Amino acid sequence: MKETISYKQALDNNIFNIISQAANQLNVDTYVIGGFVRDFLLKRNFKKDIDIVAVGSGIDLAQAVAKLLPNKPKVQVFKNYGTAMLQYENAPNDFIAIEFVGARKESYQWESRKPLVATGTLEDDQNRRDFTINALALSLNKEDFGTLVDPFNGVDDLQHEIIRTPLAPDTTYSDDPLRMLRAIRFATQLGFTIEEESLQAITRNKERISIISGERIVDELNKILMTDMPSTGFKLLQQTGLLHIILPELTALQGVEEVEGQTHKDNFYHTLEVVDNIAPNTDDVWLRWAALLHDIGKAPTKRFHKKIGWTFHGHEFLGGKMVKKIFTRLHMPLNHKMKFVAKMVMLSSRPIVLAQDIVTDSAVRRLIFDAGDDVEKLMTLCEADITTKNRTKFKKYRKNFEIVRNKIVEVEARDHVRNFQPPITGEEIMEIFNLKPCREIGTLKEAIKEAILEGEIPNEYEPAYKFMMAKAKKMGLKQQQE
Repeated sequence: MKETISYKQALDNNIFNIISQAANQLNVDTYVIGGFVRDFLLKRNFKKDIDIVAVGSGIDLAQAVAKLLPNKPKVQVFKNYGTAMLQYENAPNDFIAIEFVGARKESYQWESRKPLVATGTLEDDQNRRDFTINALALSLNKEDFGTLVDPFNGVDDLQHEIIRTPLAPDTTYSDDPLRMLRAIRFATQLGFTIEEESLQAITRNKERISIISGERIVDELNKILMTDMPSTGFKLLQQTGLLHIILPELTALQGVEEVEGQTHKDNFYHTLEVVDNIAPNTDDVWLRWAALLHDIGKAPTKRFHKKIGWTFHGHEFLGGKMVKKIFTRLHMPLNHKMKFVAKMVMLSSRPIVLAQDIVTDSAVRRLIFDAGDDVEKLMTLCEADITTKNRTKFKKYRKNFEIVRNKIVEVEARDHVRNFQPPITGEEIMEIFNLKPCREIGTLKEAIKEAILEGEIPNEYEPAYKFMMAKAKKMGLKQQQE
């Protein structure tokens, strides 16, 4: 069904005239479809990518467009998918990615989200789209350029802020279970509501998520984490049962136990508050992951003691260990990104303890030593961890963290502990005492480090040398004779 409304304003970029010209040469009906149209109607920022569907060969159309462009850009062809892509230079060093695909219809097999594809009509192509708001198309054809094609009332759903599937939701989600995560992600990004039947269908089909690769799942989780209010998405993931399958370590935190009248806070909802708190303060997705996982060690370490109540001893250390298992299971990077998240989780309570006690120089030195260049990010995480609703306590905790921050600056300026390098190297120790590699070298290096961190000696060569010689004498080591 073609509407008579014109949306030519969306197509004021010259690239659409060029695509239209190429389509006319090939006598192929062509449309811009999906996110570009949706975001134009929502008045969102243009994200520099455009999807073009041709009722014919998308590859042929891409190559025809490239020939009409001044710089004749290279066309990337993906024959297996029947798609092609080129980069259009909209302005100097300002490129738009344009993907061309032939209109198609799809059918699915139970064990895979990869469809069997056949040539189709525009209607077939819109039927295969995930949501009505992503099935909107604008004609690039000469005779009706700029006309909206909206067979599923996607404009109404945009206006009413609803996520709805074009076909029956059970079919849409069972065919490609990744769409369940995409529904939640779009709802979170746009502040929309998932239509009730669609939400129930996600719950019914949640087990189908098992056929989706960890990489695809994490891509959607990252996009949810990078929204202004990530808790919206994680509450929907929890409500539909998807979160228990994807991140059972998080759902294990849910609930409040009471023993002898003593309770603890619900660490799942506390975690979501922390993630929301940190969102305005960082664009670092890995720091947001650290906020999401900072308390995962609390479920397995939770204990009740009659004298002191609920405890979670060692939850930071265990949580840090659990990070690697989660990253491995979800096929996330096991490089410095995973190590950063694990370190943040392990250190997540250290500044909090400092903020509650008298802030000693030695404790701050150790914090700087352990956190290194990430000490500011650690402080950002810990400040986000303040979720008390008591305004007096909130102000007190914030003030204490400010004291810790100032102390970090003061101690680092004086003692240079960040990225600590010992004033005396292991090679020097070997030469001074005529030693081959042995345990004594490590013992001396560790003793020097501890003395500096405890403030017994400054982080300088001469004091470190004198300290080392005294320590070596006690160990029975003798200096090599000149």
